Amino acid sequence: MAKKIVKRNKKTRKIVQHGQAHINASFNNTIISITDEKWNVLAWASWWSTWFKWSRESTPYAAQMIAEQVCEKVKTMHSMETVDVFVKWIWVWREQAIRGLISWWLELIAIYDITPIPHNWCRKKKVRRM
Repeated sequence: MAKKIVKRNKKTRKIVQHGQAHINASFNNTIISITDEKWNVLAWASWWSTWFKWSRESTPYAAQMIAEQVCEKVKTMHSMETVDVFVKWIWVWREQAIRGLISWWLELIAIYDITPIPHNWCRKKKVRRM
């Protein structure tokens, strides 16, 4: 018996009106992923997809270019219009990434800061005894 060959679609295009943009902007990299309401990833990008190398990968300009690239994917494939933004870490990078989202005419509903904060800090040094 011969096996059946099943051909799959390249990309499934589902229309999502409202989504969530997760921006993780650290000192070394910026990763932006856009999800739907059930946290299924629709599109994502990092510095690697924009071909920024080494020292330029962690600049605010790179964050803006990454945001514009992700928005282009989401607008063309899923026709998204509104976004809730969840940002983490550094101020300058995430500010530029949000500006990149706005430049592609995505309407921002809310901006949430989910930077982790320690609850009980680091343990203090022992008192030196002589």
